[in-house]
Amino acid sequence: MGREIATKYNPASIEDKWYSYWMEHGYFHSEPDEREAYTIVIPPPNVTGVLHMGHMLNNTIQDVLVRKARMEGKNACWVPGTDHASIATEAKVVAKLKEEGISKFDLSRKEFLDHAWDWTHKHGGIILEQLKKLGASCDWERTAFTMDEDRSEQVISTFIDLYKKGNIYRGVRMVNWDPSAKTAVSDEEVIRKEIQAALYYVNYKIVDSDETLTIATTRPETILGDTAICIHPEDERYSHLHGKKVHIPFTEREVPIILDEYVDREFGTGCLKVTPAHDINDYELGVKHNLETIDILNDDGTLNEHGLKFEGQSREEARKNVIIDLKTSGMMGKIDNLTHNVGFSERTDAVIEPRLSLQWFMKMDKLSKPALDNVMNDEVQFHPAKFKNSYRHWMENVRDWCISRQLWWGHQIPVFFYGNGLNDFVVGENAESVLEEAKKRSGNDKLSINDLKQDEDVLDTWFSSWLWPISVFNGLKDPDNKDINYYYPTNDLVTAPEIMFFWVARMIISGYEYRDQKPFKNVYYTGIVRDKQGRKMSKSLGNSPDPIKMMEEQGADGVRVGMLLSSPAGNDLLFDVSLIEQGRNFANKVWNAFRLVDMWEVDENLAPTEAQIIAERWFENRFNSALSEIDRLYSEFRISDALMATYKLVWDDFCSWYLELVKPAYQQPISGQALVKTIGFFENILKVLHPFMPFISEEIWQLIKERSPEEALIVSSWPEGGEVNSAFLKEFDVTRDVISNIRKIRKEKNISFKVGVELKVKGDVDSKFDSSIVQLCNVTSIDYTTESAENAFGFVVKNTEYFIPFSENINVEEEIKKVEEELKYAKGFLNGVNKKLENKRFVDNAPAKVVEMEKSKKEDAESKIAILEEKLKNLS
Repeated sequence: MGREIATKYNPASIEDKWYSYWMEHGYFHSEPDEREAYTIVIPPPNVTGVLHMGHMLNNTIQDVLVRKARMEGKNACWVPGTDHASIATEAKVVAKLKEEGISKFDLSRKEFLDHAWDWTHKHGGIILEQLKKLGASCDWERTAFTMDEDRSEQVISTFIDLYKKGNIYRGVRMVNWDPSAKTAVSDEEVIRKEIQAALYYVNYKIVDSDETLTIATTRPETILGDTAICIHPEDERYSHLHGKKVHIPFTEREVPIILDEYVDREFGTGCLKVTPAHDINDYELGVKHNLETIDILNDDGTLNEHGLKFEGQSREEARKNVIIDLKTSGMMGKIDNLTHNVGFSERTDAVIEPRLSLQWFMKMDKLSKPALDNVMNDEVQFHPAKFKNSYRHWMENVRDWCISRQLWWGHQIPVFFYGNGLNDFVVGENAESVLEEAKKRSGNDKLSINDLKQDEDVLDTWFSSWLWPISVFNGLKDPDNKDINYYYPTNDLVTAPEIMFFWVARMIISGYEYRDQKPFKNVYYTGIVRDKQGRKMSKSLGNSPDPIKMMEEQGADGVRVGMLLSSPAGNDLLFDVSLIEQGRNFANKVWNAFRLVDMWEVDENLAPTEAQIIAERWFENRFNSALSEIDRLYSEFRISDALMATYKLVWDDFCSWYLELVKPAYQQPISGQALVKTIGFFENILKVLHPFMPFISEEIWQLIKERSPEEALIVSSWPEGGEVNSAFLKEFDVTRDVISNIRKIRKEKNISFKVGVELKVKGDVDSKFDSSIVQLCNVTSIDYTTESAENAFGFVVKNTEYFIPFSENINVEEEIKKVEEELKYAKGFLNGVNKKLENKRFVDNAPAKVVEMEKSKKEDAESKIAILEEKLKNLS
């Protein structure tokens, strides 16, 4: 020991060194063997994305779990990868082309995909490199991409399989249409926002009458698509209009007034305009009443030829002009303000348009049943369990999944059309494989590959990622390969609750459909990272710090600890940069503790002191107790609490107490035996720290002594707990209280630590900890007595009185005043306890344990009052 160790911990010089070392020695790579497998698959981030705070939190938790499993001797495999993100990536490529003066529609599909692949190769994988800076111990040799050859083959074969089983069909349905991306999106990709809007009252003329019928709508531009007006059959206000018709404004059309109990008589005027092409509820009314469907919108959200004079205008522009014309023609009534929910595209933030569209759908009712049952019976466990309720609600009301997207970037749907009819198609891997079937179905033997046209649409991005835990091990290509049999089902999934339905539920569905097994045993739901004001972090708000910059400034270990310090499972993390500073300070504390130990001179012939022997015994018990607690918290997926327990063990117990108790006197050596014990404790401390702070723990581990690659901390064994002497720990807690009280008196009375003090003890207390008190408090003598000391500072711990005799310049009047204040408080406390115990309802109804606790408080308070009164008497 006694080497030159840097005075300050410098993460920049250490992190790259150890990450390269870990990579060089293949510690992250896993192959099937005789050990127990521990597997995590990464929630694949967008291939062209960059690291944000949500990724930081999610991947820190995954790395903590993987590193601990590796140290427990399990064959840890963390599979990384990226998602092709159809909508987001295509939007970026389209925007990049636009900057170059190129329109997507001026290109062939192949030309556009060439640009998309170039973009992906240029920007793809940046986020994975950034994860390495965080310390992510992924098996990089297994990196997958949802559009790589292996994954693509499995996605296409799954579509074909599900189609053959009758679980995929094509049909016209009301879908969520994103006019910005010009594609359908699933229900889960629609974000509902509460907005302020206007409610317009429009007068429709009754056919063959001077009367008008007033309806209320938030979307007057859709009047051009109305095909009926609906009233409640029991609404007496409109009973005379049964069987009548109305004129649609701006058109020559007449539409019927229909009756249906669906109408809310209390909303607006109790009359409902029915636009089957642009509202899901209106669509269902249209089906029920056999109404015409008029779609007034183009793919981009502008009005088409059915919009008449408003053709070519955007929805917003058309609304403004329709309102002007309605007012001019006298058909506009009053306008009210309204707060209502509107759907927005999760990807583009465009207002979603409910629209009838020919799409591909996956039947969900039967497929989803095993996925519901096996979450509700805890075969797949959610952490926290509260998310089971929302999962059950969604799964019990699941709708068929719209799996087609009107994009070019993605897995092109393996359907080939040989004619123009709705069902003139065949399904297969490629045109060559389906040609014979197409000839047979069409009755045309002369049909050639050139006559077959593949469906232009691609599959929903989630249709590839729902297979992720299976496809990363090629389990759909070869269902009996060694990797899928060894690593599946995986152990833990760490993800955000907002993609519970997008991804988690669907992975569970695919697991039971294709492996008849759950895909993972546990799902850990992280919270959302928010700023101090509770706002979700986003680029637009400018409230999201740059994770890479944070790691450069504070070190990856500091950032990891800071992120986890206040992020319990399922609860949002209110991020404050002070948390990261706290993490950095923790790293510095550990570094300084090592520097202290490393500077000690050793004397092998020196016997350990009594204080050192007591300290060793105490910390061994304390470590075993803390380790048991930490392991329990890990098993309950209370990762933030496990970190806090580790933090307190290191900062409070090891640094603030143990090291202070064992450190040798100034410029004196330490016994060899005490140093060996201390180093052993430090090594165990580094082991429990490693999952949270991998870099600094490995650095100190390697500085303690020279190690072979097989002895690196990353592959060392997780500590094994021993027996805990709880009684001994409680006794030492009393000693800690005594020491804290003596230190408090020294501070309050400005008694320098260099000045020795006497300690008098009145009460029955074990003297075996006296050496600890002497070591930490510079106590010159401890005198056990049956008498209270006069002219002394005093305090009480567990009904034992302790006295430090005054020096000559102490103000006795101030001491009397202080004791009187303590006495007043104690009597007030006792009065409150007595009132509780005199309350018959409390005594009769409260749990026996609670009542006993109050009685114990009463006894303690009475004892303290007696001691304080005696003390006051002596002072007076």
